[in-house]
Parts: sequence; C-alpha cells; structure tokens
Amino acid sequence: MTTNRSDLTARVIPQMVLGDGSPGSLTAPPPPLPREIPAASRAHERFHVRGNAVVTGGAGDLGFAACRALLEHGLEGLMIFDMHPTEAQGKINTLQSEFPDAKIHFLKVDVAQEDGVDAAISETVKLLGGIDILLSFAGIVACKHALEWSTKEWSQVLNVNTLGGFFVARAIARTMIERGIGGSMTFIASISGHKVNFPQPQVPYNVSKAGVLAMVKSLAAEWARYGIRVNSISPGYMETILNEGDHLDELKKTWLSRNPSGRLGQPDEIAGAIVMLASRAGSYFTGADLLMDGGQTLFM
Repeated sequence: MTTNRSDLTARVIPQMVLGDGSPGSLTAPPPPLPREIPAASRAHERFHVRGNAVVTGGAGDLGFAACRALLEHGLEGLMIFDMHPTEAQGKINTLQSEFPDAKIHFLKVDVAQEDGVDAAISETVKLLGGIDILLSFAGIVACKHALEWSTKEWSQVLNVNTLGGFFVARAIARTMIERGIGGSMTFIASISGHKVNFPQPQVPYNVSKAGVLAMVKSLAAEWARYGIRVNSISPGYMETILNEGDHLDELKKTWLSRNPSGRLGQPDEIAGAIVMLASRAGSYFTGADLLMDGGQTLFM
C-alpha cells in the first residue's frame, strides 16, 4: 500500500477506542469471589479455566504441557493446530485418556497461510462452539550468520513466528467480538526478543520474537474494549527437542554459565503462568510479557 506524498495531509487516521471499566462492560472487573464458600473453593475458582481453547503448535513439548495444564484446570474443549499429525496423534490419545469428558480435536494447519487459518477457525467453532482462549506456540527457529540468510529463509521465519500468530489471533478475535464475551490470548515470545542470544547467531528469529512482543502490546491496546486480554510469555532455554543432542553440549555450557539458576527450564514450569493468564487470576493482565528464564536475561 502506497500513498502519494501530496495526499499525506489529507489522510484520515483511524483512532482506537478504549474500554471504560464501567459496570456491565467488557472491561469491568470480575465480580468478587463469594465469601460464603470455603477458602479452598475460592482458591479453586480463582484459577479455574472455562470454555474452549485453540493451541497452535500444541504437539510440541511446551504446547503439550500447556494443553494438559489447561485441561487439569477445567478446560472443556481443546483444538490443537500443528503441522505434524503423526506426532500429535499420540499426544492427543494421551490427553483423551486422561480427560475423557473434554472435547479434544486436531487440525493440520500452517499458520502462515491466511485462508487456511480462517477455514480452521471456522471448523473449530463448528466442533467446539465458541473459542475463549488462544495459546500461540507455533514457531520455527534456525541459526545462521546474518550474511548467509536468504530472503526466502528470512521471510519464512517471520511469516510463521509473527505473521502467522497474527492470522490466528485475528480470526479468533473476530469470533470473540461476535459473541460479545471477550477472551484471553497468550503468545509465546522468547528471551530472544529481549536480548541477543550468545553464542548462536539467529537474527531473523530474534526479530520475529521482538515483533511478537510489539504485536502483543498493540493488540492488547486495540482489543481491550472487546474484553480480549492479550499477553505473552518469554521462555528462556527449555528442555525440549530443540535443545537435545550432543552437538549442543558446548552451546549449553555457554548458556548455563550465564544463567543464575544453572539449568534449563522444564516445559511444565510455564504451566502456572499459562493457567493464570487464561483464568480469573489474570483478569487485570493485558499487554504484559512474563519472562520465565531462570534469570538468563540478567547475563544474556
């Protein structure tokens, strides 16, 4: 989209509308927890997860841990978007056996394909009903010196990690706005969006995750009036398949030498934050990023 320089002074710029927090509005605070019920019941209610969720990249180690956590806290319906049906099926079978009362489905979705995403969200609504929660894990990472990246490779990283996340969020936001009850979205950003990783070079990935952080803040500002909360989590180095293999031993030594906790994170360690942001406990979080890195970014 281009604009002639002579037309710049005639532009009409759209303006955001913010929520006002008034009673009955979608930005009003939740009603107080009832004092007449036992304390344990109030604690349970605070972190209870309601409704249905879409989890992109849900067959990965982090995404699977998040799916299980949401189901443990009451999630009624789950749709996993992933590009790896064979790997996903085993994990879906596990979840279905553990949570037989929940509706659990899978769709093969390339989040970078706009039309495919819109179709997948329509199918999800048919299968589950409304969508209340989005967890955006889908992403790719690659390491290469900056001088060696091709345009195609660079675009692929940004298309999946940043633009793909937006496609899914926009499609879901439209359904949330139509229903008029709001919802919660949590993107997985990264410590790579905050500082430069060392020693591996990965500039497009870092740019893509910095873009996620900016996108989360922008969407949170724009969509708050609809009762849609948008946040992100920035994990550090985690014990996932991405960090397995003897070839990474020297890199891990460097990472851990700069980590005050002296270890990589476990996938389940992000589960608490996932549940909090999706539940009543996170009702005043929007536009926030939670660093979960064992202190890695203190000495990145």
